[in-house]
Amino acid sequence: MKKRIFTGAATALVTPMNADGSVNFGRLKTLVNEQIDGGIDALVICGTTGEKSTLRYDEHLRVIEESVNAADGRVPIIAGTGSNDTVYSVELCDDAANVGADAFLMVTPYYNKTSQAGLVAHYNYIADRVSKPIILYNVPSRTGVNIKPETYKELSKHQNIVATKEASGDLSLIAEIKYLCGDDLDIYSGNDDQTVPIMSLGGIGIISVLSNIAPKVMHDICELYLNGYTQAAAELHLKHIGLMNAMFCDVNPIPVKEAMNMLGLDVGPCRMPLYPTSEANKALLKEKLAECGFMI
Repeated sequence: MKKRIFTGAATALVTPMNADGSVNFGRLKTLVNEQIDGGIDALVICGTTGEKSTLRYDEHLRVIEESVNAADGRVPIIAGTGSNDTVYSVELCDDAANVGADAFLMVTPYYNKTSQAGLVAHYNYIADRVSKPIILYNVPSRTGVNIKPETYKELSKHQNIVATKEASGDLSLIAEIKYLCGDDLDIYSGNDDQTVPIMSLGGIGIISVLSNIAPKVMHDICELYLNGYTQAAAELHLKHIGLMNAMFCDVNPIPVKEAMNMLGLDVGPCRMPLYPTSEANKALLKEKLAECGFMI
């Protein structure tokens, strides 16, 4: 069996910004500590929620390095290093490993895209050349590429490809992935609202947006389910389903940053082209935060 990166809940951490759009590194350190104190099991740095696509290369690496330093070995740090340029992705992985990342989250090639055979070639090329384990990231709504079960099976043969973050929303696909790959590929939910359903199909946790606000809630849902308390896990999941859905009332990470700022967590704005959400969405976020006891 391959070495497991984490079990339970990982936060896809936002990248806090100052009012002028620069990275707020002091606040980043605080967020990392608050997440770990809140019981989170791992942190994903510079993923979609971390606005990787608008971070310059030097910023990207410094956000990873500062997160590694703040975590100080207490939880795994998983760096978002996926790209639609295969060779560039290897370079980014090497640099992320050099500043202390424990693993890589690698989204499928976007915009230029590729075939299923191309996905196998792309990921195996990278996996042959990097020093840390890889979590695949399947999010076809953003990339226009969907990893098919047979492709997962082929990729799972590589010792360095250990898991996937599945954000396709297709539970039938996920069931087939588990059937074909078995213990050769760990499955993490990539959607908060599918955490328990995916664990019921053999998943071992979640890479979460909501845990930016509620690390203990997402940790507890996973811990309860994996310890056999499935009904309690489902009840906790359903209690927060409205808030989970509200986190996607606009393009991620616009809503979660808005909600965090409402709660005084001071993460600043998103970088353009992401744009502040509507007053109606702000009202929805306040309503759902109040329903779950996060604000009055």
